[in-house]
Amino acid sequence: MIRVPYLRGIRVLKRTSVAAIALLAVLCAGVGEVRAQFLDSFDHLHTDSEGLQGWASFAGDGEATVTFQQREPGTASILVDATRDRRNIWWALIKRQVSDSLDLQALGRPGYGLRVEARIRVSHAPRRVNLHVNTQRTTDFHSHLMEYDIPEAGTWHTISMTTRDFDVRPGDTIFAQLALMDWGRDRYRVDIDEYRATVVELATAAPDAGEAVAYHPAIPDPRSFAVAVPVAHDSTIDAAHPGVNLNAWSEARDGRRASVIGVGGTLNAVLRFDLSRFAGRRVVGSALLEVTTRSVQRSADEMKDFGLIRVVEILGGDGEWDQKTVTADSLRAGSPPDRVFNTQMIIDWPAAEREGARTYFTIPRPVLQRLVDGRTKGLALMPLGSIMASFYGLEDSGGQHAARLLFDVK
Repeated sequence: MIRVPYLRGIRVLKRTSVAAIALLAVLCAGVGEVRAQFLDSFDHLHTDSEGLQGWASFAGDGEATVTFQQREPGTASILVDATRDRRNIWWALIKRQVSDSLDLQALGRPGYGLRVEARIRVSHAPRRVNLHVNTQRTTDFHSHLMEYDIPEAGTWHTISMTTRDFDVRPGDTIFAQLALMDWGRDRYRVDIDEYRATVVELATAAPDAGEAVAYHPAIPDPRSFAVAVPVAHDSTIDAAHPGVNLNAWSEARDGRRASVIGVGGTLNAVLRFDLSRFAGRRVVGSALLEVTTRSVQRSADEMKDFGLIRVVEILGGDGEWDQKTVTADSLRAGSPPDRVFNTQMIIDWPAAEREGARTYFTIPRPVLQRLVDGRTKGLALMPLGSIMASFYGLEDSGGQHAARLLFDVK
C-alpha cells in the first residue's frame, strides 16, 4: 500500500504503480471541481469509538448489536446480530470524520457539494442501506441522507450521494456514515472495500451511482400519476390460524357489513396486482399504494415506531394465489416466512383514521419495477406495534374503495 499526497488530503491507493501515481497527479491537477479527497481502501482497518481517527460503529432502537472488523486486506465487514431483536426497528451504522482531508472553504462556496461513495456487498437482498453526512452542528439527521436499493446479494455495488446546500464552515468536523436498518431478525453482513468523500463542482460532476431511494419523501398529488391499477386479489391471512381462508373477513357497523382486509395482531393483509400489460417497461419515479380506511384502533398515546402499518414485499411462495382460497400456509407454499416476506419493510406509515380516508404509502421505484418484472409477487400490510386496522376490500361496493397502485411508466 502506497500513501501519496492528494491535494489537501491523503489518498490511499492499492496495487498502484509509481508511474500510475505520477500520471494521476498530473490528471488531478487539471480537474478544477475536485478540491480534496478522503479515501479509505481498508487495507488496514482503523477504529475509534469517537469516529475521529478511525471508524466508529454502533446500533440503536432495538436489541441488535454491530461490530466492524477486518475480513481480509482491502475489505472490512459490518456484522449485525439481530437474532435477539423483538420488533425489527433497529439500526446499525459506521461513521468516521473525513473533514481533515477536505477543503472546507471550497465546499462552503455556491456550486460545490460533497460526494460520498462506497463500494459494498450485502449478505441478503433486496435490501436498502443509506449514506449520510453531518457535522457537529447538525440537528436534522434526515437531511443529507439517501437510501439505496441493493438488488443482489454476494456481488459488489457502488453507491454515491452528492450533497446540495450542505451547511459547512471552516473548522467544522464532517462525519460520513454508512448504515442499515430493519433488515430482520437474523445475522447480516455488509462488506465494504472502499469509502471516499470528495469535494466536487456540481455543474460538472458525474451522476451519482446506485439506485437512490429518498427517505420518507413528501406524498405527491395522487392525480399526478398516469397509471392507476386496482388490486386483482386481496385477502387477510392469520399466522395463528395458517390453514384458514379469511377472504370473507368483514366488519359490521350501523346496519351494514363491509368487506375488509384486516391488519393487527397475527393478521396481515396481502395484495396481488396484475401488471402483465406493463411487462418490459420501465417504471418512472416512485409510486403510491392507496388504501381506504374502514376503521382504526390504536393507542391515543404517540409512541415512536408503534401503532403503524408496515408495508413489505412478498418475494416468494405462491405467486398466483387466489383470494378465495389463500391461507397463510398456501401463500408460503412450504417456504419459511422470511423467504416469502422481505424482512426489511418498504415503509412504516400511520393509517388515516377517519372512515373513508385514504392512506398513501410511498413505493420506491425499484420495488415497483420488481412487481412489474414479476420478481416481487405482491405486497403485504403488517402491524408495527399494537394496532387494529381494516381497509375496504375488493368485494365491497364493487371494489370502488379497494387498494390501488398509482405510478408512471415509460
